[in-house]
Amino acid sequence: MLSNIYLDKFDKELEARGLCFVRYADDSNIFVKSEMAANRVMKSVTSWLERKLFLKVSATKTKIVRPTNSQFLGFTYWKNSSRWECIPTKKSKKNLYDKCRKELIRKKCVAQTNTKTFTRINQIVNGWINYFRIGRMKNFIDEFGQWLRHKIRVIILKQWKTPSRIYKNLQKLNEKLPYHFSDEQIYSVANTRLGLYRQANGNVVNFLLNADILAIRKEERPGLVNPLAYYLR
Repeated sequence: MLSNIYLDKFDKELEARGLCFVRYADDSNIFVKSEMAANRVMKSVTSWLERKLFLKVSATKTKIVRPTNSQFLGFTYWKNSSRWECIPTKKSKKNLYDKCRKELIRKKCVAQTNTKTFTRINQIVNGWINYFRIGRMKNFIDEFGQWLRHKIRVIILKQWKTPSRIYKNLQKLNEKLPYHFSDEQIYSVANTRLGLYRQANGNVVNFLLNADILAIRKEERPGLVNPLAYYLR
């Protein structure tokens, strides 16, 4: 709050110069058309801040870069055929995966209720998407959603424990859904010697535990968020 009040004069100075800029607290980006203009503006703006507002500009944090190499509040920039758009940085995307991995440790999730797991994952994913929603990220969100559902399917299969229970539960889902997998296909999945990771990645499990099924709310358990649907709504 104090930095916003103190730097209000800085905003007005940049506006008076006709510069395109964005600022949050003491972090700001100024956009110009060429490297020559960038050097000139950085020198004059640094001098103005030191003379008028008595602020020391950090030499290590202040630099000239192309928009695609810059970072601001977790965003960077990307240009399509006609205009510039903001997108989450690689670090921001990695943070989303890391937070979910921490909550989806298999041993931990198998021991607790899916209510707790789904609630926590929904909080993380919804919060991340709400923050970065203005960015262009449809393909990333789709890919992340597929990864997330696969992790959840592995946990569910592990919770079902035995081949007979896996077979029984998959058969129940098969009767309700229009995919019509054969008894042999379901039996093969339930009794496979493949590890859970590969078992959960086959067509039978993917279709019978699809995004719509996982999104169904059951009593106290919330449905698992579909990241792409939430982003596009």
